[in-house]
Amino acid sequence: MIQKSARVAANKVFRRETLSFADIPGQSNLFIDFQANSANIEKFYPEKSTPLKDFAERVLTHYKIDRNALCDTLAATNATLGAGQKTFENIERLRESDCLAIVTGQQAGLFSGALYTIYKILSALKLAEDLRQTNIKTVPIFWIAEEDHDFEEVKKTFNLNKENQLFALENTPRNYKENNPVGLIEFDETIENVIADLFEELPPTEFTTETLETLAETYRSGESYSRAFAKFLTKIFADYGLIIVSPLNKNLKELCSPIFAEAVKKSSAISSALLERNRELNEKKYQPQVLVTKDFFPFFFQNENGERQSLRRNLENEKVKLQNTKTEFELSELAETARNSPQNLSPNALMRPIVQDYLLPTLAYYGGAAEIAYFAQNSVIYEILNRPVTPIRHRASLTVIERKNFRSFKKYQLNINKLFDGKEKIWAQVVENFFGRETARAFAEVEKNINTQLDHLGEHLLDNEPTLAMNLTNRRKKIVWHLGALRKKYHRAETLKNDVAYRRIESLFASLLPHGALQERTLNITTFLNLYGVNFIEWIYEAVEADEKNHQILYL
Repeated sequence: MIQKSARVAANKVFRRETLSFADIPGQSNLFIDFQANSANIEKFYPEKSTPLKDFAERVLTHYKIDRNALCDTLAATNATLGAGQKTFENIERLRESDCLAIVTGQQAGLFSGALYTIYKILSALKLAEDLRQTNIKTVPIFWIAEEDHDFEEVKKTFNLNKENQLFALENTPRNYKENNPVGLIEFDETIENVIADLFEELPPTEFTTETLETLAETYRSGESYSRAFAKFLTKIFADYGLIIVSPLNKNLKELCSPIFAEAVKKSSAISSALLERNRELNEKKYQPQVLVTKDFFPFFFQNENGERQSLRRNLENEKVKLQNTKTEFELSELAETARNSPQNLSPNALMRPIVQDYLLPTLAYYGGAAEIAYFAQNSVIYEILNRPVTPIRHRASLTVIERKNFRSFKKYQLNINKLFDGKEKIWAQVVENFFGRETARAFAEVEKNINTQLDHLGEHLLDNEPTLAMNLTNRRKKIVWHLGALRKKYHRAETLKNDVAYRRIESLFASLLPHGALQERTLNITTFLNLYGVNFIEWIYEAVEADEKNHQILYL
């Protein structure tokens, strides 16, 4: 069910609607229950209902990192990224013993990846600001997941072209090496061609030059994927005080070495606890996000070439094996590595949040549905390592509807809910409701008459020839199928006669439901920066509500 309201952003009034995630296809049972605060999930998120003010005391009690060492490193990192004065003010605030962090993060996607990365940041910014208004000292922090090596996920980006149709761009540098963390993959001169291709496709606007300059200044040959990503975010969020964390930084790795070493020592207990947690999740009919096997180990090994190699426990001799090699380590060796060479260890997806919240005084983390599922599993790791279990919140979730799309909605009596039926079904409805009502009525009458007559024939056969009655059932399916196929051909024929209308429907799906998923999961912010400039950031920031549980629909 859609709920309507209005929002004011920078003297601009937006029509706003909300839609329950339960009404959006493809959402997991765990996520739906999480958003609904179901009693079924309480065990998996032990701090979910704890007021943040109360949880803050636990965080500060357990936080042992040298704040000056941390903040010196953050200041140096953010200075090289071109951060503004507000960021450095927040870093200085973080030095204070009562300051907490509102954290979010994401892999370093091309041109920042999908919109949900931007919405994560805006969520953290908004909650940090809201808490400061209640005298809880917080700063917003973005953790670049630059140790990940899923290059297929980050190398592509999607935007809308002059015809409002989806187009893809990607970049694989010539020096790309498989299994290297994305933080070590550097762009070469081919990135210039990608940027040129992007602006060849985008419609020219008053903001095109500014957007082009922003990308050209940040995504450059010689920059790594993560540094370019960080510089881009720093630039577009220059006025918001966002602090960027680069976890590949040697100084930060050294600060994390105690939690690395402890996790290595307790890796067997972690593995057992995760197996039990997955059993509990399955028992509740929830699908664990990460498959955990008995040989699970919470770290990768990063060799001298930068390659990230999987580690697995050898259950026969209690050693740890480097996958696809004959190399094995004693636990004591890896614990020593954790203490003296932590840059050679890289936490996996379930371990990373614990490391992140050891390094930072995290009061809350903003993630997507997948990360919420991670936290259902890894809360047991927090407990084993005697860490407060960080509350996770779902990031702001939005679909932005521009005026041209709103006009199409109005003209064809559509809304976002109806689009979930799929393009073919929506086009059929548009054809039959607006272009061919008489033909649609004729098809309906024929279908009704055929079914009536077949029912009548079936009754007679059932009394006299039961075998033929069964045969009729099969033939009925074929008759109905052929009639349906003819109806689809009619819809396709109408496409040629009503090309403009069909393109408008295509545009709706490209803009609002690309690849059959929510807009935020595909579209890149460049589309909107090119149309509206950084005003777009401000509008979304004002629209975001830290405690909103539903998907927001914002009409620009």
